[in-house]
Amino acid sequence: MKLVAMTCGTKGDTRPIAALCRALMDAGHELVLLADGGALDDARDLGVPIAALAGDVRAAVSAVISSVVAGKRDLTGNARTFARIANENADAWMGRVLEVAAGTDGLIVAGLAAFIGYSAAEKLGVPVIGAGMIPLNATSAFPSPFLRPRSMPRWLNRFSYRLVDEALWRRAFRKSTDAARAKVGLPAGRKIWSGHPMLYGISPTLVPRPADWPSNAWLCGQWVRPVREWDAPQSLQDFLAAGDAPIYVGFGSMVGFDLRALLDVVVAAVEGQRALFYPGWSGADSLNLPSNFCVIGDTPHDWLFPRTSIVIHHGGSGTTHSAARAGVPSVVLPFVADQFFWAERLRGLGIAPATASVGRLTPAGLSRAIAAAGAPEMRERASTVGARIRTEDGLRMAVEKVHALLAP
Repeated sequence: MKLVAMTCGTKGDTRPIAALCRALMDAGHELVLLADGGALDDARDLGVPIAALAGDVRAAVSAVISSVVAGKRDLTGNARTFARIANENADAWMGRVLEVAAGTDGLIVAGLAAFIGYSAAEKLGVPVIGAGMIPLNATSAFPSPFLRPRSMPRWLNRFSYRLVDEALWRRAFRKSTDAARAKVGLPAGRKIWSGHPMLYGISPTLVPRPADWPSNAWLCGQWVRPVREWDAPQSLQDFLAAGDAPIYVGFGSMVGFDLRALLDVVVAAVEGQRALFYPGWSGADSLNLPSNFCVIGDTPHDWLFPRTSIVIHHGGSGTTHSAARAGVPSVVLPFVADQFFWAERLRGLGIAPATASVGRLTPAGLSRAIAAAGAPEMRERASTVGARIRTEDGLRMAVEKVHALLAP
């Protein structure tokens, strides 16, 4: 089959879609991945054919994080800020995907590009599959991951998805999406994502499948291609060999916050223990750190995390899965959106302590969390959970579902 995958998000959002594309290619299908130009490194490394979408995801993430840190946590406002990149580029995205997907057998759509992707599939008259790294189908088991855990009574859990859909579609994406649809001869959209099959690169160990989900929604397991052998820089090899397993500290694609203030808290809380720091998009590698820290570049999580003692991270879906898969406890410092959901998931499994959000973090609080994560009982639980996740083959299951859904 000839397929096109379309997403827009950070590197953490795009990496699993690239892994799925590679797995589909290995199964004999033709693939092209459309995504933000700044998040396509993994696709290039995997040899996945790519086409860049217009826009700058990094700027959009920075704007949202800045507003959250400033105390502006309104769901609709944050949705509009995140949606700005899609709204400003809706016409360009529509034209691009219609061009690239001409003659395709189906589309796989995800992230901020999903609404345009669903619309393009409608225009082309081809089947479409939604893909996600967070649960989007409504359930009474837990509230929408876009809302803070325990932010409403359990009996309102299912309603929370309607609330989020309202904020995302009607108040953030609808106007520009409908304008782009009109320009290619499509009518105004009305729940244009409803009823389509959904594949999730989510571990059922971390999120057991809700009993009230539709039959066309599947939790496949994490979409990751293991890196068994990796040529680590000599400086990293030397640091790892010089002592006990270090603490990992990294916040992925998070930008728009006070770098120095956060690192000062982390340095104080680590209290001289050996630590690795990955700057990610933050640019914090330009800030001085004490000698017990080793600053590293982009490093495969599945290679690195088993060599660490604790993973301190922002709670993105990919990092959350990789830390749990490695069998290592986490300390989650969420910034925004679904990161609070993943923090709660790990806490509920007993493989991460309860922690404050980044805006409320103190050295003493983080120090207590690090101590709790390093306790023998939490390390033992993390090892058990990791062993269970490593039995899952998310890419294999996803490829099977794509073939079953789209093959003629």
